[in-house]
Amino acid sequence: MTDILDTRSVPAADRAEVVRETIGSRKVRVEIDFPAEAGPAAAYGAISQLGQLTLCSVRSNALSVERTPALARDELPPSIFLGLQLAGSSLVVQGGREAVLKPRDLVIYDSTAPYTLVDTDGIRQHFFRIPMAALRLPHDAIRQICATTLSPGHPIADLVAPYLYRLASHPDIYTHPAADAVSHPSVELVRALITTHLDAGALEKEPPHATLLVRIMEYVRAHLGDPGLHAGQIAAEHHISVRHLYNVLAAGGISLGDWIRSQRLEGCREDLARPGLRSLTIATVARRWGFTDPSSFGRLFRAAYGLSPREWRTLGDRDPVGATGVSSLIPAPE
Repeated sequence: MTDILDTRSVPAADRAEVVRETIGSRKVRVEIDFPAEAGPAAAYGAISQLGQLTLCSVRSNALSVERTPALARDELPPSIFLGLQLAGSSLVVQGGREAVLKPRDLVIYDSTAPYTLVDTDGIRQHFFRIPMAALRLPHDAIRQICATTLSPGHPIADLVAPYLYRLASHPDIYTHPAADAVSHPSVELVRALITTHLDAGALEKEPPHATLLVRIMEYVRAHLGDPGLHAGQIAAEHHISVRHLYNVLAAGGISLGDWIRSQRLEGCREDLARPGLRSLTIATVARRWGFTDPSSFGRLFRAAYGLSPREWRTLGDRDPVGATGVSSLIPAPE
């Protein structure tokens, strides 16, 4: 579904509230300040869902956008916002850090903590919202790079920025029958952006706790298909004791067995919904993700999602696209 935001069709006195309500109901609850000297609120944009991605492309004469401490405690699932600056410059403030963005610069900020976006010429960005659960990275690690500019000369950022720009600029992508297949690699690319920026800074020194946790979870994630994956193997790979492994995971709020099981189930759920994998049996999909007992896998899947694996795949057959997309932002008329 696509929501188009165009204040030209709204009475001037109602425009600011319409903008706040549209953004709040489809993206995130925030306070938006429109400068009085600029006249009535003016905004043009589009909000769309592409699998795990929510895209919001907007040009507005808003001066600032603020997610207050009270709003940061709302019921929105913990998410990141990845901002891509379109023109001019803007400032992102979160967690005591400030990032100044130029065109094609990228920045990440966290929905669970207050933040402020400021642009004296009006907001002009593509915003991508991704649930933290989809990134499969520790929350503490993500916080390390919030409100830091991710673009200057970094090879992964130099790849991600034009990719996201093109993704937001081609409306035909979102209505294509295979549109949902774009979501997964897009999330993976953002995950790579985050992890390589952690590597670029923190990993040059003795790794801090959160960085070690990222390394551990990346290893576990890469070996989810190994049914014999166990704590001793993971600890040995990182040259730490099993006890220290569990202490690091516990400090990050992670139960190893529960995390492995939930990530394997999510991998199965995604594969069973993909049209390109319809030729694989359910048992084969389960084995790809480390489940060796089909009966046990079926029980775990139903307990997690309320449907059997077969029922979930059948549901996907009835709705092969899964999520519809949106036209990209087009410049608002003068």
